[in-house]
Amino acid sequence: MSQQPVIILREDTERTRGRDAQRNNIMAAVVIAEAVKSALGPKGMDKMLVDSFGDVTVSNDGATILKEMDVAHPAAKMVIEVSKTLDAEVGDGTTTAAVLTGTLLKEADTLLDQKIHPTTIISGYRKATEKALKVIDEVAEEVDPSSPSFKKILTDVAKTSMSSKFVSGSKDQLAKLVVEAVLSVAKERTGDEDINMDDIPRQKQKGMPVTSTELVKGIVLDKEIVHPGMPKKIEKAKIALLEAPIEITKTEFDAKIAITNPAAMQQFLDEEERMLRNLTDKIIEAGANVVIAQKGIDDVAQHFLAKAGILAVRRIKKSDIERLHKATGATIVSKIQNLTSDDLGEAAIVEQRQVGEDKMLFVEGTPKSSVVTILVRGGTDHVVDEVDRALNDALYVVRDVLIHPAITYGGGSLASVIAKELREYSAKLEGREQYAVNSYADAIEVLPATLAENAGLDPIDILVDLRSAHAEGKVTYGVDIGKGKVGDMKKAKVVESALVNKQIVMSAAEAAQMILKIDDVISSKSSGGPGGGMPGGDSDSDDE
Repeated sequence: MSQQPVIILREDTERTRGRDAQRNNIMAAVVIAEAVKSALGPKGMDKMLVDSFGDVTVSNDGATILKEMDVAHPAAKMVIEVSKTLDAEVGDGTTTAAVLTGTLLKEADTLLDQKIHPTTIISGYRKATEKALKVIDEVAEEVDPSSPSFKKILTDVAKTSMSSKFVSGSKDQLAKLVVEAVLSVAKERTGDEDINMDDIPRQKQKGMPVTSTELVKGIVLDKEIVHPGMPKKIEKAKIALLEAPIEITKTEFDAKIAITNPAAMQQFLDEEERMLRNLTDKIIEAGANVVIAQKGIDDVAQHFLAKAGILAVRRIKKSDIERLHKATGATIVSKIQNLTSDDLGEAAIVEQRQVGEDKMLFVEGTPKSSVVTILVRGGTDHVVDEVDRALNDALYVVRDVLIHPAITYGGGSLASVIAKELREYSAKLEGREQYAVNSYADAIEVLPATLAENAGLDPIDILVDLRSAHAEGKVTYGVDIGKGKVGDMKKAKVVESALVNKQIVMSAAEAAQMILKIDDVISSKSSGGPGGGMPGGDSDSDDE
């Protein structure tokens, strides 16, 4: 055998192995955690993100910040996936999860320097996670959905969620609105059925203060009436929902019509008008006085409908059409010729109203009273977007408590309980796993320390006070940001969903364990010429 090296990977491939690979991955995750760390808690700061098009997003919502960040490192992307999962599953706790993931890895880095094997750290973290989840179940207070105080608890949960957001000044009013919206939708569910958050649509409109945000008992469509001659308000509405356009259908193939004299031209136009009149006559005959079309409405058809005193809107989203079908009881009609009076839905009132600079259509008093829409208001587009994000988080946490009726207390109190229990638990373990469990306890204690730091308090003093309070059995004590010291979170009504906290602990631990398990990173920097990186130079796509 000659001493010629065997080249297996492409020359432009980079490979990082062993401790270097671990260090790089941990560093990337820690950078992501540090980026959102200052946004945690009621006194957290906002981030301004500018994308490649120059569009600006201002937010302190962890999921939004991480989503908007243009991240290249694969380990950093894994941390971002954690926050996306949390946002989709429970709607809140995204910043906390990102901070906890980064801190767990930072603590693991110290253990790796002490020559503790990654598998041992992962095993310790796994045991610590199981213990932490048991602690949450033990500490969580069960709440009874049938009790008179349940609505008050839900309002406190919504307020806590919004206290760290831009809307914290209006949280009392918005929390009531959120609870009412979720309870309206929840009364339709049976047994353990999930509450679909798509059933609570939000229409955003700038031009009014945040306090003007309102809950509409019905559906709001961001559309205006198609013809100025149509009525702007219809009471006792009979609604036709059309999937088909009120237009002359174009042929599917190219066709030319040879017209030799003006009379033939007029005959052609008259025939088009007759076809449109037949369609509108069918709608009038069915008894509809409101037409909501998913597709277009021809100008001539608009004229006929206006003459008949029918209110019509067009180009409505499919999701809104389905929501109107559920709310009004109307059948979604695909062929206008088949429309009958039985297909029509009902509403007490359908009216076009001026909302800010735009006109919107309000459908209220539907047979299904559980249908609601939140009309989100704010001074500028950026404010409206941030209010919308805050409402989304609040809606989700209220839903979480309805699905899993158990609450914990915030302000870092739960994190302190978990840290204390884990330190006691680690003493019972043998071998090096106890180091990992202790590190997990140190990592989770970073949460109350960060809350204190972001509020301008001394994190060391706060942690000392917090540990002594918990040593005395005061499990509901946490960081009282308003008073600038450790206090009872139960009295301060800082209430969180137990489900959200369980998801935070699980997601952060899983991401940290996955990143720790990687000891080899092979990255290809380019496609490697015409072959697009494929062996043999064949393209993996035949679209070209």
